[in-house]
Amino acid sequence: MTKQRKSTRSPRPERTPLELRAERPAQVHDGILELPSTIIVSDLATLLKVNPADIINPLIRSGVFATMNQGIDRETAALIATELGFTVAEPEPEPVESEPAELVKSQPAAAKTVFFEERVGAKLVARAPIVTVMGHVDHGKTSLLDALRNTSVASGERGGITQHLGASEVRRGHRSVLFLDTPGHEAFTAMRARGARVTDIAVIVVAADDGVMPQTREAISHARAANVPIIIAMNKIDKPDANPERVKSELADSNVVVEAYGGDVPMVAVSAKSGEGLDELLDMVLLVADLGDFTADPDRAAVGTVIEAQRDKGRGPIATVIVQTGTLHVGDAVVAGGVSGKVRSLESTEGKRIQSAGPSSAAILSGLPEVPASGEIFRVAPDERTARELAEQARIEVAAGREGRGHASMEDLYQRIQSDGGKEVRVILKSDVAGSLGAIEHQLEKIQSDQVRINVLLSAAGEVTENDILLASASDAIVLGFTTSVTPGARRMAETERVDIRLYEIIYQLADDMKAAIEGMLDPEKSEVIEGRAEVKQIFPGKGIIIAGCVVREGRVTRGAKVRLFRGGNLVATDVIESLRRFRDDVREVREGQECGIGIGEGVLVQEGDMLEIVGEQSTRRMP
Repeated sequence: MTKQRKSTRSPRPERTPLELRAERPAQVHDGILELPSTIIVSDLATLLKVNPADIINPLIRSGVFATMNQGIDRETAALIATELGFTVAEPEPEPVESEPAELVKSQPAAAKTVFFEERVGAKLVARAPIVTVMGHVDHGKTSLLDALRNTSVASGERGGITQHLGASEVRRGHRSVLFLDTPGHEAFTAMRARGARVTDIAVIVVAADDGVMPQTREAISHARAANVPIIIAMNKIDKPDANPERVKSELADSNVVVEAYGGDVPMVAVSAKSGEGLDELLDMVLLVADLGDFTADPDRAAVGTVIEAQRDKGRGPIATVIVQTGTLHVGDAVVAGGVSGKVRSLESTEGKRIQSAGPSSAAILSGLPEVPASGEIFRVAPDERTARELAEQARIEVAAGREGRGHASMEDLYQRIQSDGGKEVRVILKSDVAGSLGAIEHQLEKIQSDQVRINVLLSAAGEVTENDILLASASDAIVLGFTTSVTPGARRMAETERVDIRLYEIIYQLADDMKAAIEGMLDPEKSEVIEGRAEVKQIFPGKGIIIAGCVVREGRVTRGAKVRLFRGGNLVATDVIESLRRFRDDVREVREGQECGIGIGEGVLVQEGDMLEIVGEQSTRRMP
């Protein structure tokens, strides 16, 4: 990703975003896009139902460097909208009606992020990006954050390994970035998965002297399962044995193609020890954030995620939470899963007492009667009674969920894909040796098609472990094992999480099972089939229709079927059989060699000797 350059053109009028939103609203009316004289980039993206990047990128190409919270004039907006296929007209002024109702949608802890809808008519403001730092053990993730925030955490970690998921705010000019530091050791994959679910951007740290390691690939898998953009931070660039080209090549082998190799994943060379490249890394994070739509309503009730929770000797249950929208205040009634309570105190991640925490901020919350589960969604309720009722409802839903729907399985893959509105099979592939993985992936590529895609989230040698089950649970994937085994802990976790594990010893059996599972995902291919032919022998006038006395020469004639009228081998008309009689009886079907009366539309001119071709429709299962 190229660094943003300054332009002589000013993309922003001399008015604030709130003033711009106070103008006549942009809208789509009868297929015509109506634009005001100025519009915020993020508002235009929402109106056109496209990603803000689809607006920002054409602006950059035309020399206008506007972020998603800046305004552009109507002419520029109209040009972008026209390129995207919209018809633009001047808007008609209409009053804006706002509803005070607040809509909140959420998913349980297994979801990848908090999904919610802001209040109708809410004034959204830009929020800081939430960035998760992931990577292999000892590649310098925490040391990199130390350098960014000028602290010293890594020296205090047990064995030099991060054993918790922490949050800290780093400022760059007038903007800020909220960083989450996730453990790099494979024993803490669960915490790393939780970090990927709440993040906007994932920074994958790779040591320039060590290259891509197993936990690096796991971190990439978690980031991709969470569907977040990735930035590669190549650390330890100042070491004598640093080999940047090796890192780029190994990343390409993991399907991460950096910009230097013609891909779309930015890479920044940094050194946590010397400070080299830190400003460039922050600039890259902010630039990627500008391409996203990171906004929130600070005036609404807070919604966020619990990233850590524990019982403190002095304060009782405490939880580190990330506020993703709204503002959390001391005294608020909150609910996190099946736990509810009142916020007794709030602390910043630096340990200072605070009275509130806004969007994209981390806070340590105390006042809950129990320790909530990490990864739970928390929200502010109107009062403590409502919070208790919501917590009780959550406990009932969790208990029902254990007996209800599990994760994706081979048997119900078609129904799940249809209900989710997509056609993608997510797979975690394990084999006893690395050499088999390429052959299996090649077979899976042959099975997939334009309609159904097989997404291999993780491909690695070794046993099926709890880490694999965790990733499968978080991403709703199927685990395929080839000539390998499942650890006892992984088998128990798979039963609890309802993750489908399939083990194979013959590669073609694996491919055949996957092929059979995804064949049903393809919409059946409908085609016409000639069911029969009938020769017209005599014409009888009917009430509103023409009755053709016919002899069925081939196949069958069915009432309600489509019929084509041929005369001298040429198609004359197409209609539908409105009635079908044999002698004096109405019948549904007349077979070959029998005589019948076929009623068709009065507007169709039928003559003796014409040939009627009866057309049916059949559905054929399409092969991937």
